[in-house]
Amino acid sequence: MPNVHIPIQAIKGRGISHQQPHRFLRDERAAFDDGWGALDAAAQSRDEAAPPATEVSWEDCKSAITKNDSPDVGFALGLNPYRGCEHGCVYCYARPTHSYLNLSPGLDFETKLIAKRNLAAVLRRELASPRHVPGLLAIGTVTDAYQPIERELKLTREALQVLAQAQHPLAIVTKGSGVERDVDILAPMAAQGLAAVYVTITTLDPKLARILEPRAAAPHRRLRILRTLSEAGIPVGVSVAPQIPFITEDMEQVLEAAWDAGARRAFYTVLRLPWELSPMFRQWLDQHYPERAMRVMARVQEMRGGKDYDADFAQRMRGSGIWAELIRQRFDKTCTRLGFNQERTPLKTELFRPQALRAQQELF
Repeated sequence: MPNVHIPIQAIKGRGISHQQPHRFLRDERAAFDDGWGALDAAAQSRDEAAPPATEVSWEDCKSAITKNDSPDVGFALGLNPYRGCEHGCVYCYARPTHSYLNLSPGLDFETKLIAKRNLAAVLRRELASPRHVPGLLAIGTVTDAYQPIERELKLTREALQVLAQAQHPLAIVTKGSGVERDVDILAPMAAQGLAAVYVTITTLDPKLARILEPRAAAPHRRLRILRTLSEAGIPVGVSVAPQIPFITEDMEQVLEAAWDAGARRAFYTVLRLPWELSPMFRQWLDQHYPERAMRVMARVQEMRGGKDYDADFAQRMRGSGIWAELIRQRFDKTCTRLGFNQERTPLKTELFRPQALRAQQELF
């Protein structure tokens, strides 16, 4: 990793402070002191520069629905309207996917976003296909479907309208308050057993959330999302993911607040640091929590068999070892005390109506 340090004031509203080189680059460049004050001049230039702006480019996707057969994931079908995510969560395991676009998993992931402009049309075609087998469709599990640009682009809303027309079951995972806008679609679907929403609340500490998830809704606002959707009759749950040793320390309080707001299901994962995410997270620790950085990474490695990350399906979500077991016990005991996960009603697939989409296609 290049030795780069950008002052916090120069990256307001961003999670990662540098353009992390991606793993497919042949050459990496690092700044060094040549004795002529070049580093000081570069630092001053960064201080005076405006914070990096968000750029959105369009993509015509070939497919809308992604499929996976991972044994540790509770769904087989996924849908993500955007590549990259403006929320800027420092821990996001999706950051390394930007490397496939020849972009940095660092600042580029937060500032250079790709929107799938034909998503709704492709989704309609795929759902209408006789080969499509309905199942739970998870929305926003890679990048958030309700990140700020959704307010104007409305790609997620267009996809929901197609799913509602076909009566296809869906579950949304989000940190964005924009999901409240689509209650008019989600509430009727929920009444038929076709929709559920999970809101990620990593911590209730607003100061921590501001540097951990800089452009996501504040913790108190996410609790209001749960309450709003629950009152509209939409089943809601909470994700307390990821759990980061010595950083996110209020899991029990988050679960209690989410229960009071109407959530009745909960899940968690521990911090995952694949590929380029590991050096980026280490630099974030050095920048924001230098006094505990070594201790945090020691516990992370303890849960990963001595490494920063292990992608083995058996333990990548929950980790292994004593520390991972402690997190599991805290989660399970709190959920049992509050009443989380006591009942589970699977979303319905038998109501799926692909003929509704085919009939509309025939008009064109």
